[in-house]
Amino acid sequence: MLIGELAARAGLSRDTVRFYEKLGLVTSRRLPSGYRDFAPETVVWLQYVRTAQTLGFSLAEIARHGEELRDASDTAGALSALFAEKIRVVDTRMAELTALRAELTARVGTGCPLRAGG
Repeated sequence: MLIGELAARAGLSRDTVRFYEKLGLVTSRRLPSGYRDFAPETVVWLQYVRTAQTLGFSLAEIARHGEELRDASDTAGALSALFAEKIRVVDTRMAELTALRAELTARVGTGCPLRAGG
């Protein structure tokens, strides 16, 4: 399918599809006319990419894990493992942000908030 049809079916712009192709998230073959030709299953993959982004995965993470997910014999298990790892990353980040918030709170009203607390 041509890029315009793919973009419409996936709910994306053509520029987004081109960007994803540049990142290696999707591939196409060139027709003799020079147009990009995408496989029909690319629509489902792009929907997966968008869902993964809403779940906090970066495009780099999606690209890194995409091939292993497509090739996994147990996709549900592979996804569960990725989700568990992402939860650990989120928990770590939340702890870091909590510590940062406490540090900022301690500096409020200290006259010079850039001096070390104490």
